[in-house]
Amino acid sequence: MRESLENTMKTSIEVPGALKKLSLIALAVALAGCSLSPRYERPQAPIAASYPTGSAYEQATPADADQVLAADIGWRDFFRDPLLQQLIALSLESNRDLQKAALNVEAARAMYRIQRADLLPSLDAAGGSVAERLPADISPTGTTQINRRYDVAGVATAWELDLWGRIRNLSDRALASYLALDETRVAAQMSLVSEVAIAYLTLRADQALLTLTSDTLATQKRSYELTAQLVEAGSATQLDLRLAEISLRTAEANHAVYTRQAASDRNALVLLLGQPLTAELSQQLDAATTLPDGIVPTSLPSGLPSELLVRRPDIRAVEQMLLGANANIGAARAAFFPTISLTGSAGTASASLDGLFDSGSRAWSFLPQITLPIFRGGALRANLDVAQVQKRIEIANYEKAIQVAFSEVADGLAGKRTLDDQIRSEQLLVAASQSAYELAEQRFKEGMDDNLTLLDAQRTLYGTQQTLVRTRLARLNNLINLYKALGGGWTEHSVQSGIGVKQSTKSPG
Repeated sequence: MRESLENTMKTSIEVPGALKKLSLIALAVALAGCSLSPRYERPQAPIAASYPTGSAYEQATPADADQVLAADIGWRDFFRDPLLQQLIALSLESNRDLQKAALNVEAARAMYRIQRADLLPSLDAAGGSVAERLPADISPTGTTQINRRYDVAGVATAWELDLWGRIRNLSDRALASYLALDETRVAAQMSLVSEVAIAYLTLRADQALLTLTSDTLATQKRSYELTAQLVEAGSATQLDLRLAEISLRTAEANHAVYTRQAASDRNALVLLLGQPLTAELSQQLDAATTLPDGIVPTSLPSGLPSELLVRRPDIRAVEQMLLGANANIGAARAAFFPTISLTGSAGTASASLDGLFDSGSRAWSFLPQITLPIFRGGALRANLDVAQVQKRIEIANYEKAIQVAFSEVADGLAGKRTLDDQIRSEQLLVAASQSAYELAEQRFKEGMDDNLTLLDAQRTLYGTQQTLVRTRLARLNNLINLYKALGGGWTEHSVQSGIGVKQSTKSPG
């Protein structure tokens, strides 16, 4: 840039006449290309080159060239439940938080267009008239004088020549803010997709627990009635009856808890949808009293940590904020240099309205102005210091976002392996508890054991069944969170790897 300016200035000195004027124009163009913002370099990612390994993680396998990464799996392909797909589609249309995020993007886009408009001169058409009376003692003719003036003009109001890139850097900062909010909208969409899925599965889990509790409550009622009959026959004691009643009342309390929880889950789901449930959807949700394991895929290609930089919209958003802070430094530096603004007008003027467009009524004015900052009490230096500190803050935010993303993926990978192992053990535990309960029931009927052994077996079976449902829900939620952490949920249908990834390079026009 400096060599270009020197060459242009030399040319303007050596070449006379018309070529000298062209050289001055070239100089203005060269100056207009200046930018005092620092050269942007993406900060080094403060994370490891690979995800953690160990007993909590699955053994890494080489990625298949044709394998679709998790970020490129569309949410309709990831969530295999038609009812869940319908609920997600409704939420993307009506959720108020997502609508607000989209409106914030539109507002930022308009602000960028306003800022970018400062690069061009503004042209206005103006017309007016002036009438004044001058007393004799101040009139040039020594007599009372009435003057009138009419004019029509096109006016360019205070166009600042952006010689040092101040306005352009401010425009770049506004563009970065717009793109950051657009990435935030994408992140909000991904979060909404996962939140609806988790809310739906939570509802199904609580309804499954409610069904389980209803079955247990029916069993406890039969056990209590049988114990009461045995007490009347003298084959059981009051202690056996009280223990049976304790189990019965506990099942009744659990039934009330899960009934309330299922209703609360449905209300939370309706809030995420942004609209009331239709009668058809309500009936389908009422019938969803089981928690299927195959509702999401169990295998998710994680890729490399470095891919999170382009796959996660929250990371792309904070990087846009960093780019905006970098551009703001250029604007702060440009404030130290002189500013040149041009104001001019061209039109017609006349002392009478009839002669406004007569020959010879043409009028024009040209008012260039240069302003050189001399003393501002240290405000310019302080403004530059603030801009540089703000950039360091945005660097810290960028690095923190990368670390959070890495941690979320690592937690999801650890949960995937350990929850699978936990579910296998709990399934065996439920099977063993079921066998123990059946044996206890048989021995009780044959009079080999008392009612206490049967009640204990019932409580154990009920507890293991509840735990298994909660663990299966935790496993599904972990897969959904891992899908989101890897950048999935931004597209409806799957795309080829690397194609369709949202890039923040477009201009809002």
